[in-house]
Amino acid sequence: MQILDGAAVSAHIKEQIRQEVVELKSDGKKVPHLAVIIVGNNPASESYVSNKVKSCGEVGFGSSLIRLDATISEEELLSVVNKLNEDKDVDGILVQLPLPKHIEENAVINAINPTKDVDGFHPISQGKMVLGLPTFLPATPYGIMLMLEHYKIDTVGKHCVVIGRSNIVGTPMTLLMSRNSNPGNATVTMCHSKTSNLKEICLQADIIVAAIGRPFFLKEDMVRDGAVVIDVGINRIDDASKKSGFRLVGDVDFDNVAPKCSFITPVPKGVGPMTICGLMKNTLLAARGK
Repeated sequence: MQILDGAAVSAHIKEQIRQEVVELKSDGKKVPHLAVIIVGNNPASESYVSNKVKSCGEVGFGSSLIRLDATISEEELLSVVNKLNEDKDVDGILVQLPLPKHIEENAVINAINPTKDVDGFHPISQGKMVLGLPTFLPATPYGIMLMLEHYKIDTVGKHCVVIGRSNIVGTPMTLLMSRNSNPGNATVTMCHSKTSNLKEICLQADIIVAAIGRPFFLKEDMVRDGAVVIDVGINRIDDASKKSGFRLVGDVDFDNVAPKCSFITPVPKGVGPMTICGLMKNTLLAARGK
């Protein structure tokens, strides 16, 4: 069993990006700039945003962190997004989700200029992805593909089971793994909460991507020997032994599943750092497109 070390791979990719930024500077070209909007003070969102802004500094990007009160109206938030759309210095715009319940997330996502949609959530980005056209890929699936590539994990002709059907992870992961590419060329089965024979399907899988948002959902008896397991879950569970009172766990029962795997991602320091790499590469792409 080998751990897929997202932190180590992320550091390697960030260094490559940093070197590209140095070259951009030496050629007198624009340095990428990411604008991040956070609404309210959700602790998890605060942590994610902090890591994204920190990563911008590590690779040499410019960044702007825009904090907005949780009571802001949808109209006011859309106005902020429109100003960033018009700002020529800003290459990428990210609105941290989730948003307060009184704001329609799709309205905000759709308001972002598709040329600055570095999260890959805009309908135009998603449509191009479905058609296999060049576009910004959703950061988490993109990061997972980068990790599979880094570790040279064979996906050609393999059976990949994706547990989860969100537009953020499950659906794009299914598309990317089935593409005529490397990584890719897998036969993919998408499963979800309503799949009746999930255990039987998982036991057929060479590769499992767990992205259902339920702690310890994937059990030892659902995984066959030698499988590759990618755990996308980030779940908080109570833990009195921790100063914070909680700890982060994935969608996979790691301690019991890991011994059966050929490769497995940990939580944390697995898919999370790779998601940020996907975001950084998208922002670089956005800047190079100008």
